Amino acid sequence: MSSSRTKKSKKAQPIPGIVLSLLLLAAAGAFLYLLSLTQMLTSVYLFVAAGACVIAILITFTLTRNFRKRIPFVFGSLWFLICIGIFAVAGIYLFQTQSALKAIAGTKTEISNVSVYVRTDDPAQTLTDASGYSFGILSTLDRENTDTVVARINEQLGTTIRTSEYAGLTQLADGLRNHEVDALVLNNAYLDLFEEFDGYADFPSQIRALTTENIESAVQETSELTTTTVQDLNENPVINIYISGSDTRASTLPSRSRSDVNILASINTNTRQVLLLSTPRDYYVPLSISNGVPDKLTHAGIYGVQVSMDTLSMLYEVPVDYYFRVNFNGFVDIINALGGIEVYSDYTFNTGNVSGYHFNEGWNSVNGDEALAFCRERYAFASGDRQRGKNQMAVIQGVLNKATSPSILANYTSVLDSATGCMETNVPYDTIAEIVRDQLAGGGSWNVVSYSVDGTGDSQVPYSMSSSVYVMVPDTSTVDHAKSLLAQVAAGETLQQ
Repeated sequence: MSSSRTKKSKKAQPIPGIVLSLLLLAAAGAFLYLLSLTQMLTSVYLFVAAGACVIAILITFTLTRNFRKRIPFVFGSLWFLICIGIFAVAGIYLFQTQSALKAIAGTKTEISNVSVYVRTDDPAQTLTDASGYSFGILSTLDRENTDTVVARINEQLGTTIRTSEYAGLTQLADGLRNHEVDALVLNNAYLDLFEEFDGYADFPSQIRALTTENIESAVQETSELTTTTVQDLNENPVINIYISGSDTRASTLPSRSRSDVNILASINTNTRQVLLLSTPRDYYVPLSISNGVPDKLTHAGIYGVQVSMDTLSMLYEVPVDYYFRVNFNGFVDIINALGGIEVYSDYTFNTGNVSGYHFNEGWNSVNGDEALAFCRERYAFASGDRQRGKNQMAVIQGVLNKATSPSILANYTSVLDSATGCMETNVPYDTIAEIVRDQLAGGGSWNVVSYSVDGTGDSQVPYSMSSSVYVMVPDTSTVDHAKSLLAQVAAGETLQQ
């Protein structure tokens, strides 16, 4: 009888092991579901991940199928907890990655912020207080937005306000300064232009906004490629992306503002060749909306990212398929979240800002504020804005290097949170996912080459302004060379730096 009791006591007790295995199966299923939602893995990688999950479940069941075998059961339980932890952490990372990319990608609208301004000492505190005022407006520039806001003002006040038209920004400012009008209706993006006029740099500090109207507009698609995916890129593997960066007062996206960074990234997904083509902000070229009248390239952003894309398309005679816009003020948070980056400086120099940052020729370890100062500085260089464009590309390269290194895992979630606040693109999420999937399937490194077009300084009256300011007249030989490099990328040739 004692022998039968012993056999009974050693009889396997599989229920706990079955429960643990089923729990792990549920966790693995949730993980694989999230992994498939990212659309970033090929079928082969998904099968490998599924196979790894099956093996993990089998190991758990094998070790825990007999509760009475304490040592294997303990090891099996520990293995179960480790796997659950891995699935949980990986699932959180996958969910946050997908959410961040969807927040950044697929942007199809942008906002114009148009305000009613009065003098800082004006007694009016609300729009109602200014119901009897006369309003100065620009006669032609940004007239569609201006008319929209004037109509909204009339509706709010229940009257028809008196308006006076001015040909340019300085005339508009003088109208308010000289009390010809009591208020202005002006797109906020134009405020930064006053710093380019002698005697008007302090004008934005002499006015204050009574109210601001947000006007949303769609970003139009410029080419058939805006709806393509990597499957189509096998036939036409070249994507041209406009990278726009602003470090001006426009602190939020997707507001229209001057573009201080203007980089055209030409990418051949078959040859893994990338050309980063920088165009100086003061480049004096016709805008797509100016009927042939030249303007500074940076001013194109005031009229929308679409105008910047079309203007570069006209300049380099290539289609510009997508845009990627960065707010460099917000970029500070990303760099700090990354724990700093390494940037290469062509020169030893000090920045002219209050902090007076110092950079050595060669590699420099920088935090967010230092990186922003590095890519803003231009007066320390004989080549001015040309070198600033190169430094901006160096900062972007530094961020890419750090973001693709294993060290990003330590601050991954904070980097994602920072990115959603200062980046946006109209590249669809599905296209981004397929590019990642194509990279994982094909492997191989990317050859990145940068080039900057050049020009000579001059004083001209741009389309967006009413008096002479500094511009950079394009050196056509450098523009032609840029076109040649773009053609080489399209032809599948390998570029040399």
